[in-house]
Amino acid sequence: MRPNILRQKLEAGEPTLSTHIHSVWPAEIEAIGHTGFYDYVEFVAEYGPSDLHDLDNMCRTAELFNMGSMIKIDQSLMPFLAQRGIGAGYGSILFTDTRGIDEVRECIRASMPDHPDHGGLYGVATRRHSYMEYGGSPEYVQSVADTVLAFMIEKKGAVDALEEILEEPKVEMVQWGGSDFSMNIGHPNEFDHPEVVAAKKKTFETAIKMGVPPRAEIESSDETKEFLDMGVRHFSIGTDISILYDFWNREGDQIVRALEGE
Repeated sequence: MRPNILRQKLEAGEPTLSTHIHSVWPAEIEAIGHTGFYDYVEFVAEYGPSDLHDLDNMCRTAELFNMGSMIKIDQSLMPFLAQRGIGAGYGSILFTDTRGIDEVRECIRASMPDHPDHGGLYGVATRRHSYMEYGGSPEYVQSVADTVLAFMIEKKGAVDALEEILEEPKVEMVQWGGSDFSMNIGHPNEFDHPEVVAAKKKTFETAIKMGVPPRAEIESSDETKEFLDMGVRHFSIGTDISILYDFWNREGDQIVRALEGE
C-alpha cells in the first residue's frame, strides 16, 4: 500500500503546506508537484463538478510527485463521497458543515474500516487503493484506518461543541470556515463582526491547546505571520480559479488602461 504523506507528516510533528484546486485536470497537479513545495493537494469537490474517474486520476498524479491528497466533500453525500474518495486514493477527507459531535461521529464511522478495532462502515471494496490482492488484507484495513479525517469548524453548533469535538481521537485536523460561520449566525461576510472574530480565535486557540492541528487557509504568504504567532504550522494557500481570476483581472485592467491612454 502507498504511504499516507499527510499521516506521516502529522505523526512526525512536521508542518505542512497545501493548495486548493477546483479543476479536475491532472496537469494542474503536475504543475504543483513540479514546484517541490507542496505536501498535498486538496481537491475542493464540494464546489466543482467531477466524476469517479477524475478522483482516481487526480490521486495517481499526486502520487507521481510523492504528494498526498485531500478531498473536501459535500455533507449531503458524505458517506458515499468519503468512501469513494478513500477508495480512489485520497489520504485525507475534509468534512464540511458538521454542527455537533453526533454528526462528526457519523463522518468518522463512514470512513473507518468495518473491523472490531475501528468500528466503522468501510468494508472490502476493491477500488483503486486496494488493487492487486490488497483488498481485505490487514494492510488494507490499516490503510483505510490511516485516512486523516479533518473537519471544518464553520457552524455555530460546532463552535459551541468545539471542546467535545476536539476530544474525539479521530478528529485529527480542523479548519476554520469564516464564510459559512458568518452566514450561519446571520452576518454573511462580516468577518470583523465580534462573534465571528471570537469564534475564529476560539477555534485556533482551543485546537492548539488540545493538541489538534488547526490549518489556516491563506491567499498570500504575507498572511502567515498572524497564524505562526498563534502556533499554527499547517497552511493551505490559494485556489486555482481565484488565482486565474486575479491574474486576468489585474493584467486585463492594466492593458485596457494602456490602450485607453493611447
